[in-house]
Order: sequence, then C-alpha cells, then structure tokens
Amino acid sequence: MEGFTPWPDDLAARYEAEGYWTGRLLGDVLRGDPSRTALVAGDDRLTYAELDARASRAAAGFLGLGLRRGDRVVVQLPNTTAFVVTFLALVRIGAAPVLALPAHRESEIRYLCELSEARAYICADRDGDFDYRPMARTLPVDHVIVDGDAQELTALASVDADPVPVDGPAPSDVGVFLLSGGTTGLPKLIPRTHRDYVYNLEASAEVCGFTSATVYLVVLPAAHNFALACPGVLGVFATGGTVVLSPSGSPDEAFPLIERERATVCAVVPPIALLWLDAVTWQEEDISSLRLLQVGGAKFAAERAAEVPDVLGCQVQQVFGMAEGLLNYTRLDDPRDLIERTQGRPLSPADEIRVVDEDGKQVAPGEVGELLTRGPYTLRGYYRAPEHNARSFTPDGFYRTGDLVRELPSGNLIVEGREKDQINRGGDKISAEELENHLLAHPAVHDAAVVGIPDPMMGERTCAFLVIREGQKAPDLREIKDFLRTRGVAAYKFPDRLEESDALPRTPVGKISKKALAARVQ
Repeated sequence: MEGFTPWPDDLAARYEAEGYWTGRLLGDVLRGDPSRTALVAGDDRLTYAELDARASRAAAGFLGLGLRRGDRVVVQLPNTTAFVVTFLALVRIGAAPVLALPAHRESEIRYLCELSEARAYICADRDGDFDYRPMARTLPVDHVIVDGDAQELTALASVDADPVPVDGPAPSDVGVFLLSGGTTGLPKLIPRTHRDYVYNLEASAEVCGFTSATVYLVVLPAAHNFALACPGVLGVFATGGTVVLSPSGSPDEAFPLIERERATVCAVVPPIALLWLDAVTWQEEDISSLRLLQVGGAKFAAERAAEVPDVLGCQVQQVFGMAEGLLNYTRLDDPRDLIERTQGRPLSPADEIRVVDEDGKQVAPGEVGELLTRGPYTLRGYYRAPEHNARSFTPDGFYRTGDLVRELPSGNLIVEGREKDQINRGGDKISAEELENHLLAHPAVHDAAVVGIPDPMMGERTCAFLVIREGQKAPDLREIKDFLRTRGVAAYKFPDRLEESDALPRTPVGKISKKALAARVQ
C-alpha cells in the first residue's frame, strides 16, 4: 500500500521465525464455541455462530457495493452490534477500517476521508443529540452507509448478501487504521497490519489471563485501541469469551450490566475509575463478579489505584500504551506496590526500549528520559506522513513516543509526563496546536495558546489563553464553544477554561512559554 512503511526484511524474518507473527488474520478471531454467547449489545444476544454468519453476510454485501481488498472505509459507529459486525466484515474482505470515534465531527471526519482516500463512510443515523447524516452527505466518498434511518442514503441493514468465497487479505496487509493522539494538528493515521495486530491482541489476552470464561464489559468506545485489542473486544473473541457493550462508563449504565451479565473484566480511563470508586456508595447493583479493572489512557495515581481492591472488590491492572504499538501492563502476579505505583512493563520479549535524554543518549538507570521503542507490533511510520515520520523515528527505526518515563530494575515503567505538546484529558488526547489553530480563526482573537492544567478527576483539563484584537470584545467560554462547534470540532477538544492575556510569554528563542502559562493558572 502506497504510503505504508513496512518492517525491514531482517526484522520481519526474525518476528516470523520467533513466532510473534503468524498467518492468522483479524477476520478469523471468532474462535469460541459456536453455541456460546459471543456478543451482548442492547437487545442483541448473539452466539459465535450467529455473529460469524452476520459478518459473512455483511462481507458479501460490501463486496456487492464494489469494496475490495486494499480499500479504506471510515467507520464511525457507537458501541453497537453494527460496529462489531462491520469491523469483522471489512477486515475479512481486506478493506481497512479507519476507526473514527463517535465524538468526531466534520473537521476530523472530512480530513480522515481525504487523507485515507476512503471509498466509503459508515455512521449511525444519530448518536445522542447529534445527527450524522447532514455531515455524511458532504463527504468525498463513493458510498455513505447509515446504521438506522438512512433516508436517501444506503442503509447498513441492506448491505447483506449470501456469503461468497472471499479473496481475503495477506497477513502483511494493513488490516485497520487507528488514530494518533495528535500533537501537530489533526490525528495521523496508524496502519496496523493483520499480523502485528493479531499478535497485539493475542499476547495481551495471554498476559491478562483471558479465557472462555471472560465476560468483558466495554464502556470506552470500541473503536479505541484500548477497548478493541488490549486485549479488548478482539482479545475476548480470540479466547472464546463474551463481549458486553455498554453505551458509556456511567455507573447508571455500566453497573446494571455488570450485575446482569456477571461481567468479570472492564477497561476504563482514570476519570471513570474515580467515578466508580465513588459510585459504589450510592449504586445498589451487585458488581461482585468483577475480577479485573484495567486502567489506562492516562496515568492513574498510586493512591487511587490502591483503593480499587478494597472499594470495588477486584484487582487493578495499570496499562500504559499507545495506538502506535508498544503496550505495558502490570502483571496479575506483580507485587501490590508495583501494580499501584508503576504503569507496567512491555508486553513482548521482542519489545526494545530506550530511555534517552534530549540529545538522544541513554540516561542512567532510574533517571527520567524520553521513551523510544520498536518491536513486532509498533509501527514503522505513520500513513502518508513522510515529514512527520522523519521527526518521529530514529534512523534505526525506533519510535519517539514523546512520553517521559523512568525505568525500574524490574523493567516496569513510571510515566512522568509528556515531551510533546499534547493534553491528555481523561484519556482523550488533544493537540494543542490543532485547537490553537481553530481559536486563531475567531475574528476577535489575535493570538492563542493552549495548555493542560492538572485536574484530580480528568488528569488534565484544557486552558486556552487568548490575546484579543484591539477594539474587539473578548468572547466568553460559551461563545468560544459555539464557534468551535460551527467549525466541526469534537466537543472533547473544547477548552475547559479561558484566560485573557495582554501578551503571551516567550522563551529566549521566541517560542510561547507553555510552562509560564501553566504556572499562571496553577
């Protein structure tokens, strides 16, 4: 695929010889007993045989529309049966889903369609109070497919045909595109091949102890790497367990599902974990079936991690990773202090990591430095991004994560922050540059800078500093949010706080001093 950076031949041969890469494909992950429940979503309760049949019929339907191996399809669906069936169907025919999040709006979706040269866009009719159809009609794709009331567009329910033989993908093909957190403008596309992503989910399932008895509650968007394959939905299917989809992580929705389905595992971001720790005092549901709570997406404070076993009655597992590849897990048999105060150690024996200073030199053991990594499931380059790749990868192929870490003698990592200009708002990654560019488009704004400020619930919240044009009235926070909404910006990127400034502080070399701005509000 043009724009995709493959692994070097010597490393590819090594990963195959050592068994990290197999011939298994993403479309073949349904390995449970055919009569066992595979998926529970709303009123749907599908066995493995029923889910497999639906995916096969949808795959034939997509072929009937003209979609083929190597095509890209932007998929923006909430946690529904439609998401799971659509994903499985597309990867079976070799069309790569580009996984957008339900919160994305026109600014992000149009960009993803154009960058990926997508043939189709698949969305819900509505999610909450947002109607996707007006946006969908404007996109530069051949097919717009809608789950629900499609109006004059193609209904996802009609993408259905008798199964046919499929000339499917090769293991080395790109199977799915994930989205980067984004530090320089809009998100970059992360190509994950069938062989590296299958290893990602299978090795994760082994480390996390997933079996056919696992009942996995999905409260994060299933399109997110954490919920999809760490071990996630796909890891459950590969081990024969049951996936239960929840619309959100709200205790009002999640706790009844835990009780009803006897869920055993759930993956959350720290704000949800904190909410659950409080919610047990007022929620009446029995959540005693829960055995493991995975917490990732942002650093989880040791003090709060220590509360999980006593308050929620289950083990906590810290997960530190990235859609680009490298995953770190605290192990289920780690000492409690490692589980509480570290963010885990690399998943694979083949993961190579370096912790380096600003000159690229290895730091002394235990010192803070930037994390660099390469391995059998870490990308070698973003899709169609040569200039960014030149900055993000070393000459020998190590990915510069931008995360500042300390490595302990055990191999466990402690995350100390970010080198990149990115805000981690409860697991949602916000590019300061992207938001600044939108703010600068406001007619009253002369200059803008966005910083993250510490928050006990979200980890970080977003504060925008605005320099107002002479003679203009400063917009308030509501007006700024309305303005960003008209520009099609996802709501999670809206600033939480506004500060007006006569000028923005500068470093000696003329750059805006984000440290000085953060100090003002702290």
